[in-house]
Amino acid sequence: MEILDLGVRSYAEVLSFQRALAADRISGALPHDVLVLVEHPPVVTLGRREKDNKLPVGAKFLASRGIELFEVERGGGVTFHGPGQLVGYPIFDLRGHREDLHWYLRTVEEALIRGLAAFDIPAERNDGFTGVWTRGRKIASIGVHARSWVTWHGFALNVTTDLSYFDLMTPCGIDGVVMTSVAKENPGAGATVADVAPRVADAFAELFTMEQVWTRVTGPLQSEPAAVAGEAQLSR
Repeated sequence: MEILDLGVRSYAEVLSFQRALAADRISGALPHDVLVLVEHPPVVTLGRREKDNKLPVGAKFLASRGIELFEVERGGGVTFHGPGQLVGYPIFDLRGHREDLHWYLRTVEEALIRGLAAFDIPAERNDGFTGVWTRGRKIASIGVHARSWVTWHGFALNVTTDLSYFDLMTPCGIDGVVMTSVAKENPGAGATVADVAPRVADAFAELFTMEQVWTRVTGPLQSEPAAVAGEAQLSR
């Protein structure tokens, strides 16, 4: 598994990049799984579950706040991405793991739960919902898409996120949900996205039984994503 650390990137740029990576993984041009890790500037995304896209403000209002708006193919409802949030896009071929999307979602949740345990945060699932909670508050959202058993889109884990952005919406369409973050649950840890990312990556590597190789991408994303993701030699 190659971990592509993209730093801070626009949502549009990374959306195109992960779609291209997924196409390469489906075709076989990309021979190994990739976990893209990134932070985004403020952006609201709408998922395929229309009834859960509870966003009472429009694109014009969001733009006045410096927030972009995208409607995408992932599952789930409306959510927010922004600074201080670890966003991960696993481009995984489940044919090499287990051809079961429910198993995949539960395994992504478990990776986040294990990553949070490193910061003394007792995370857990919430029956009937996808994502990760702690002490009754939601700390991570998950929304994925898959074709030919290859996944893209992924998770968003609040680390030092400004949680007031979630007041603009009903996150994931869950009435009454309270969002939280690593900083709010354990302020003494002083954890940053850079601190949390390796812990989450370790959990992914363990749960999906893969070695990990990190690639830091600082320049523009390549028009041929497989060329970037293929820089490392990997084993699984």
